[in-house]
Amino acid sequence: MKKILKLLGVLLLLIVLYFGFTTYPKLDLISGFSAKSIASGHFLDNRPKELIEKTDNDIDLIHLATNTIDEAGKFATSSVYGLKERKAIYREGLGATLINDDFDVSKPYLLPKRAKSKTLPFPYGNIDPKDTIFSNIDYIQLQKTIDNAFDKSGRKLKRTRAVVVLYKNKLIAEKYDTGFTKDSKILGWSMTKSITSSAFGVLAKQGKIDIYKPAPVAEWQNDERKNITINDLLHMNSGLEWEENYSTICDATKMLFQAEDMGKVQLDKPAQFKPNTHWNYSSGTTNLLSLILKRHFKTQQEYLDFWYSAVIDKIGMSSMIVEQDMTGTFVGSSYGWATARDWSKFGLLYLNKGNWNGEQILDESWVKYTATPTNTSEGKYGAQFWLNAGGKFPDAPRDMFYCNGYQGQMVAIIPSKDMVIVRMGLKEDPAFDFNGFLKGIVGSVK
Repeated sequence: MKKILKLLGVLLLLIVLYFGFTTYPKLDLISGFSAKSIASGHFLDNRPKELIEKTDNDIDLIHLATNTIDEAGKFATSSVYGLKERKAIYREGLGATLINDDFDVSKPYLLPKRAKSKTLPFPYGNIDPKDTIFSNIDYIQLQKTIDNAFDKSGRKLKRTRAVVVLYKNKLIAEKYDTGFTKDSKILGWSMTKSITSSAFGVLAKQGKIDIYKPAPVAEWQNDERKNITINDLLHMNSGLEWEENYSTICDATKMLFQAEDMGKVQLDKPAQFKPNTHWNYSSGTTNLLSLILKRHFKTQQEYLDFWYSAVIDKIGMSSMIVEQDMTGTFVGSSYGWATARDWSKFGLLYLNKGNWNGEQILDESWVKYTATPTNTSEGKYGAQFWLNAGGKFPDAPRDMFYCNGYQGQMVAIIPSKDMVIVRMGLKEDPAFDFNGFLKGIVGSVK
């Protein structure tokens, strides 16, 4: 009996040690992800905690978190086995922010000034459009493809939440999963990077910034990083050290779920390569770009207002909220929320070469620049947009460029077909067959 107890004791010790070396270091990230997800999903989109836990938080290790919501205080807390409790607060107009113990929740904060959406039919407003029938569209094939993108009741294989398809500036199809509607705000994750790029596009059009000059980062002026341009940053080609691997603890996960100042994380990284010689995808780079934008403006209010007045509200994305870090910098890499219809408006802006209902918001040259392959990216990346120039999706047109986000968020812009295709969900390649999905929709246009 004593031997058995000793063996059990050794086994328990081994389990504790294994947990200590493998899972414990991740607890801060697990509870951070969960608290932020709960706060955003509940307060931005009115989702019940149980739904968020079963859907958004249905990820390895994240499901270990225990979550609570304080309705009166407008915050969510999460912990794992009672350890590493994290808190995310919600502020109307700003969304949710994951905070640390030093964050002063009583401190006054500024809100971006928002413009009301125009009273026009979608896509130029939010009034439901009249049906438009095109004689060259096979609607049976189109609907079959869209239906096939969704799971049958009770299954979790494809996990599509929303699909919106625009053709020649008209809504030709849309569908939503159970519990989601055209008014549901959905996190775009890294599709937010393309919003960040567009803010630079507006400044470039206004002649207020030259992306080919060295980036205005004072901290780099005494070392080799002083030669990095905004163009290099937009192209993810700066040569700065960065690791982005969401299956482990890395620069990206530590930035999103631990850092107070997310823009500074990439700013502090050393150079590994000369600029424009080594493509490396980095969410830190995009948050650094957001910080550069912040420093460009004289006041915090101007910075907050610009994102909305220059791009988001300009094209009627009235549902969109871009959330901030603890220092008031927009998390331009990852935290943009909007309805699927509003995400499609953003795609339409680029489909129409920067023109929005007669107003040229971005120069045509900027849209071309956006969709031009980055040096060393093998045709798969432009300026904070992904490209199909290298044939990632073999049955989709090569001129397709797209916003892409974690778990399979996509806004596909296809100039040769005059189409915008939006898919929002919780599964990406290979679990969700994007190539077949795009092939079926594009192929429905004869």
